[in-house]
Order: sequence, then C-alpha cells, then structure tokens
Amino acid sequence: MEDREEMMTKCKALSVERGALSVKEKIQNLKKLVTRYSLLVTVFILFTIHYSLFTAYAETTIRVLLVDKANPRLPDMNEKIERLGNAKGDVFLNGLKYSGIIEVWRGENDLYVVNEVPLEDYIKGVVVGEVSSNWDMEALKAQAVAARTFAIYHKIRGGLQTMPFHLTSSVLHQVYKGGSIPESIAKAVNDTRGEILIFEGKPILAFYHSTSGGMTECPSEVFGRRLPYLKPVETTSRLSPHNIWERRIPLTDIERAANIKGIKEITIDSHTVSNRVRDFKITTDSGEYYVPARNLRRNLGWATLPSTFITNISMNGEAFVFEGRGFGHGVGMCQWTALDMARAGMSYREILSRFYPGTIVELYNSVTDF
Repeated sequence: MEDREEMMTKCKALSVERGALSVKEKIQNLKKLVTRYSLLVTVFILFTIHYSLFTAYAETTIRVLLVDKANPRLPDMNEKIERLGNAKGDVFLNGLKYSGIIEVWRGENDLYVVNEVPLEDYIKGVVVGEVSSNWDMEALKAQAVAARTFAIYHKIRGGLQTMPFHLTSSVLHQVYKGGSIPESIAKAVNDTRGEILIFEGKPILAFYHSTSGGMTECPSEVFGRRLPYLKPVETTSRLSPHNIWERRIPLTDIERAANIKGIKEITIDSHTVSNRVRDFKITTDSGEYYVPARNLRRNLGWATLPSTFITNISMNGEAFVFEGRGFGHGVGMCQWTALDMARAGMSYREILSRFYPGTIVELYNSVTDF
C-alpha cells in the first residue's frame, strides 16, 4: 500500500513538472510568435511606405507642349482647341524622340502635340536640354532640383485650367529634350528624386538662367513681381562662354524690333538694381522714344541680344554694336556659376541656398501638392 501511494505521489509530481515545462514552452513559443509577428508588421509597414512613395512618384506626370524651337507657337488664350486622339508610344520632333502618352490637338490655325510623361523622366530630359552631361555632379543635382521645383510649381499653380499642358519644351519655360539620357544626368536626377525647393511650406517659382555676368537680377525687373526667395546676388559665371560678348545688329533689325523708323542713336536711359538696362532711349529725326530693354531683346531674339546687361553701345555703319555680359534674364540660379561653385567643392544644397535664400529642400507630397 505504501509503495503504491509513493508511486502515485511520484506520478503526480512528474505530471506537475511536465505541466510546468509545457507552460514555459508555450510562453517561449508565444514570445517567438510575437517577435516574428512584430518583425512581419515592421517589414509590412516599411514596404507599404516604400510602395506608396514609389507609386506616388510613378503616377506623377507632367504634360508638355512640344514646340518647334525655331517657331515656338503657343495656342492663344481664347483659342478653341480639341483633342484629335492620343496613344502611348514615341514621336519625333526636331530630330528628337519623345516617349510616353502622345496627344494631338487641333487649334484654329495649327496642330499641337502634347507629351504626358512621368515627372522624373521629364526632369532628366530638362537637365539634358539645359546643361552639359560633363558638368560636375553637384551642379547637375542643383539643376535637377531647380527644374523639378519649376515643373511642380507650374503643375500646381497653372493646372490645366485653360490649356491641356503645364509647360512647353522650349525656353519659354525650360528646355526639354527627348532621347537617350547620359548616365551622369540619370544619376543626378535619381539621387535627388522627388526633391524640390520649399518656402513657407510651398514650392517656389525656381527661375534660373545660363549666365548672370556678375550679378543676378530682381524678378520684379523682368517678370513684374517680387519674390522673397529671389534676390540679386553676386556671381562669377567666369566659366561661361557668354560671360562677356559683343553683338553687331543691323539697323533694320532694330527698327523692326522697336517698331521705330529712322533711328539715329541708341543710348541707355536707366538701369535696374543689378545694373542691367531697364530702358533704352532711341533718338530719331522726329523725336525721342523710350523702349524697355526686355521688350527689345525679346523682339530681336534671345540669342541676338544675349542679355540686357549692356555695358556699351556704338554705331558702326548701318548697324549698332552692343557690348555686354551674361546670357538670359538673370533671375535665380546662374547655371555657370553653379558649375563654378560645384568645382570649388560646394554641395548642391549649398548651391541652391545661395540662389534661393530662405528655402529648404524637401520631398514633394503627392497627396497634399496634387
């Protein structure tokens, strides 16, 4: 009897011990399960965020009116246009291949071709069109961020309220070229993917130009508006082939551009804050006329008179000789100075902060911005 009771006691103890071990094992297994579940949740969250960002970028597109650089005609504001059709594929214009969604629109006097393309692909085409692929990487990155900001601003502010495009492919907005993309430019765009310049929580109007000639311009002198993040700054632009120039322009061309006959003399009447010409004084036998320098430059052609940074005007036979500095309107980032700064070891963020003071670089948010 005692042996039996002793045996029963041992069996109960063994059973309790085994039960205890079983509970410990369950707790350990539960801990392992929780750990694995937490890891799985973390991975899922990271994947979701990554996928959401990727999807946002992938779905963000820009609509570009492809124009002939020799005759960049845009539809008139009140021109009635209708879409004839669209297709996903390629189109060749001026020897360049543009890919994406191609739309053909018919206006009252012309046909228009609109290219809808993923934003980042568009930025690569803009950097190709605006600067050289041989430039230093930090200068290329600065150009990519400025171009992306410019595009985002126009997409948000301009929208598609009056015309079926956000930007043109010419210097009217920013040069956009199709075709193959050099590796250096692809890297610059990819490394800054989604980055834009923000001022007080909003994308800025990131003007830029080729060559400043020593000082950038106030936007109010060119575009009639002041912007707190665009102020005249000193530059070098010494690397640019357009830093100092001379142009001989036939008298007949100037008379046509100014719509004034019998021109005898052209002098500088007034300067802007950056020492560019604000107004020319044109003298004829019948009197004196005052012509805004930016208007004369536009009518002559951007390349004919590279900038309004005129240092001297003289007459030579049946032509006027203009001496000056720089190329472009002079507002915002000077591309050639950006290259000089990059070669001096400055980062693209430092370059951008120089030309757009008070701004910060952030990733655009497709939910809030679009």
